[in-house]
Amino acid sequence: MYATDSPLRQITDRIQAAAADRTPLRLRGGGTKDFYGQSLQGELLDLTSLNGITSYEPSELVVTARAGTPLAELEAVLAEKGQCLAFEPPHFAPGATVGGMVAAGLSGPARASAGSVRDFVLGVNLINGKGELLTFGGQVMKNVAGYDVSRLMVGAMGTLGVLTEISLKVLPVAPAEATLVFRLDQAQALAQLHRWGGQPLPLNASCWVRDNTAAGSPELLFVRLRGAVAAVESACRKMTQEVPGTRADNAVAGPDWNACRDLRLPFFKNASARNSDLPSQDAQPMALWRLSLPQTAPALALSWPQLIEWHGGQRWLWAPLSAQAQLRQVAAEAGGTATLFIANRTDNTGTSACFSPLKPPLDRIHQRLKAEFDPAGIFNRGRLYPDF
Repeated sequence: MYATDSPLRQITDRIQAAAADRTPLRLRGGGTKDFYGQSLQGELLDLTSLNGITSYEPSELVVTARAGTPLAELEAVLAEKGQCLAFEPPHFAPGATVGGMVAAGLSGPARASAGSVRDFVLGVNLINGKGELLTFGGQVMKNVAGYDVSRLMVGAMGTLGVLTEISLKVLPVAPAEATLVFRLDQAQALAQLHRWGGQPLPLNASCWVRDNTAAGSPELLFVRLRGAVAAVESACRKMTQEVPGTRADNAVAGPDWNACRDLRLPFFKNASARNSDLPSQDAQPMALWRLSLPQTAPALALSWPQLIEWHGGQRWLWAPLSAQAQLRQVAAEAGGTATLFIANRTDNTGTSACFSPLKPPLDRIHQRLKAEFDPAGIFNRGRLYPDF
C-alpha cells in the first residue's frame, strides 16, 4: 500500500530516494529525546507535518493520532473527557510528539502499576524502508493473531520504520489521589514497598530520593495512591499507622510528580554537585545512568547518588562513564540492565555504549527484523547500537 495524501507522499518519496542511494535518514519529531540513544546520524527527516487526532472514541477508551501530534495536545483533549495516558509518558521539553513517545518507549512514575507504553499501543501505521505504508494491529485490544508488530515498534527508536499513525488505549482519570511522605533509608524504603506491594492497596507510583547533597539531608520515600475515594483514604490511614508519615498537598505533589517524570527534580539537575562527596580520584564528569531491575532487587552497594522509582524497578544514578563495566555487572547480577541515559557531552556521538549489549540469539533477531523492515539500513543508523 502506498501513501496518497501530501505529507505522507512527500515523506514516502524521500524514503524511496534515500533507500535507492542508501542515504541515512535521521527521523525527528519534536526533538525532545535527541539526547537519548547511541548517536544521531543522517539527513534530517522532519515528521511534524504528520499531526492531528484522527479518531477519538471516549466511550471505547481508544484514540488514534498521527505521529507528529504534540503529546501535550493529545493529553489536553483526553483531559477534557476525564481520561489520560495512564503510563504517564515523559515530555522532557515542550514539543514532545506521540510518535517520539512510542519510538522511545519510555514511561513515567506510574509504570509499575499502570503498565508501559507497549501495553497501551493497539495499532500503528508505518512506512518501511521500501517506502511502503503498512498497517499493524487496530483499535481494539484483541486485534492480533501471531506476532504483535505494532508493539514491536515501541522502543525501536525509529530504526525499523517511520511511524505515521498510532492507536492507543486510554483510561479514566482516577477519582482520588494522595501522596504520602516517609523518612526512610534506601533499604527500609525498598523493604516497605515490597510489603505494601503484597497488600490490596491502590499503589500507583513511588520515588525514593535524597535531593539535597548536603550531609544529613533526609532520605525520603514518596508514595502516590490512586483509585476510588474510599480505597485511597483507607490506604492512607493504614500506611501511616504502619509507618509514620505525612500526607502532601496534591497541589504541591502533582507538579513534583510531573517533574520526576520529566527529570526536572533537583536530583537530576545537580550533576556537578554530585562530585562533592566523592574521593578526589573519582572527581570527573558525571553521566546519568538508568538501571532497570526486578522490583525485588535489594539496595545496591554503590557509592553514587541514586533515585529509585517503580517500587524498586527503576533506579537512576549519577556515575562517571568509566563506571560502565561495574554498573552493567551489578545490574546483570541483580537480573537487570544498565543504560547510559544522558552523557555529559556536547553531542551524542560518544564511544561509550548507551545500551547493554544484546545476547547473541536476541541480536540475531534484531538484525533479521532490521533487514526485513529496513533492508537498505537508512533509518536512524547507529541510534540503538553502532552497527544497527
